[in-house]
Amino acid sequence: MLEAGTKAPEIVLNDKDGNEVILSDYLGKKVVVYFYPRDNTPGCSRQAQAFARTYEEYIDAGAVVMGISKDSEASHQRFAGKYELPFILLSDPELKAIKAYDVWQEKKMYGKVSMGIVRTTYLINEDGIIEKVWKKAKPDTNADEVLECVLNA
Repeated sequence: MLEAGTKAPEIVLNDKDGNEVILSDYLGKKVVVYFYPRDNTPGCSRQAQAFARTYEEYIDAGAVVMGISKDSEASHQRFAGKYELPFILLSDPELKAIKAYDVWQEKKMYGKVSMGIVRTTYLINEDGIIEKVWKKAKPDTNADEVLECVLNA
């Protein structure tokens, strides 16, 4: 995992509508980048809904929220539509940002070992430096924890 104080690696990915999103375009704003395993799974859906519930508070604080998984743009479109997600969803099927942020790791579930995304959230400051990292973020509490950090920074 990347640590606080590290320059955030550049992200250049397409959003759910096929538009290119470049992290460095958001210099001057706080950016929340959260990596999650998969659209429409229970934990990922709860986490996305929590960010959606608190989205206006993020906007009021001048922060941008981006969710990233390896799902396709079409999958993100359906996911965003189903849960009315107002924030940016980025598609990373080639694992460019996922690997750059070191969240593609070995996971064990039910005794089975596989590679996958470890749910992780990064708060990036106005200068493009990682301010805080939530490793193995909890889907139900992550959005509120990050928001508290954004509001108190």
